[in-house]
Amino acid sequence: MNSVCSISAPKGRPREFDIDDALGKALLVFWRNGYEAASMTELTAAMGITKPSLYAAFGNKEALFNKALDLYEREKLAYMTSALDAPTARGVAERLLNGALEMQSSTCDPKGCLGVISTATCGAEAESIKAAVVKRRASSEAALILRFEQAQAAGEFPEGMTPAALTRYLFAILQGLMLQAGSGATCAELTELVATSMAVWPTK
Repeated sequence: MNSVCSISAPKGRPREFDIDDALGKALLVFWRNGYEAASMTELTAAMGITKPSLYAAFGNKEALFNKALDLYEREKLAYMTSALDAPTARGVAERLLNGALEMQSSTCDPKGCLGVISTATCGAEAESIKAAVVKRRASSEAALILRFEQAQAAGEFPEGMTPAALTRYLFAILQGLMLQAGSGATCAELTELVATSMAVWPTK
């Protein structure tokens, strides 16, 4: 449910805005530019609020980014959670790759991965942002490793393959897909990448 934030404008007049809508617009700015390149001027212009309003509603820029990242994971990466329910490791990979493909094929969202874009463009002054993104990624990887351990116990893995190695392999494909999308790869090219990845997928 959307919420409306009412705070004082610089001249004392109450300023009301939809906080969920403003956060969604901030997410798009961070997604296009990465954390550091997203200026406060661009953020407030996109959100339709003043800097004092932003600080009052969200805290500082770092806090705003973390809230935007929560929204990104909740809405844009929901397929990652549902993929774990697939009956086989191959099914998990297929759902993850097709979910990423569908997101990157959207005509209304920026291309690429918010986490990859932001960590790749973070300097020393934004180490906390990089650390937060890396921590979230590690949590996703741990969940996938656990699911692949179940698949290994069910006899799906070829001899010598480990759940951790297969997880790193799949994440490398996912990140590569998103990087290529951000670099201008066409929907047809990305679809071919997913099809090729599944053609050589090593589990049953």
